[in-house]
Amino acid sequence: MAEHNPHLHSLIYRFYPTEEELISFYLSNKLQNHRTDDLHRVIPTVNVYEHNPCHLPRLAGELCRQDTEQWFFFVPRQEREEQGRRPSRTTASGYWKATGSPTYVYSSENKVIGVKKTMVFYEGKSRTVKKTEWKMNEYRAIKEEVDGAEAFPVRKLRHELSLCRVYVVSGTRRAFDRRPFEIGPPDIVKPEAKPTTNKHESFRLLMS
Repeated sequence: MAEHNPHLHSLIYRFYPTEEELISFYLSNKLQNHRTDDLHRVIPTVNVYEHNPCHLPRLAGELCRQDTEQWFFFVPRQEREEQGRRPSRTTASGYWKATGSPTYVYSSENKVIGVKKTMVFYEGKSRTVKKTEWKMNEYRAIKEEVDGAEAFPVRKLRHELSLCRVYVVSGTRRAFDRRPFEIGPPDIVKPEAKPTTNKHESFRLLMS
């Protein structure tokens, strides 16, 4: 979500998206090639693995460039992934390493809408490597497909594009942890209301 004043826009703009909004609205619209110019102002397309994390804030969307806590990017699928190989998460100064297991992201109707993977950046090479305070949440959407042979929907992870939230670990609560309830989304990227669905709907998730 965002805090928006047309007279002080560049000074106090704040982007407070929930995980549901990141996947159901921002990533979904990008995957469908909808509202790309508007989305680019807050979430540009950048291959984050080609840059050291300290350089990413300057590559953030124009409306979020002054944020000091978190930055968002659409990340296209790497060519090596299309060939069935593991993605490269190595930069010039270190590498991103997954921590923990991937977790599901749920909608407000308790439906699985995506998968989140958390990564930590390690700086250095070989024996000189050290863990940094840079972290990243990688979100991928789930696509629902109808399987004629089954009585329930089949859901598959969409690999062609991910949405990444990059931030620095700190000892205090960050803006996205203390999102004000009264703040609404900016007009340029306002999610539309969606009809509710049966939260007990059965499904299968295929990771391929």
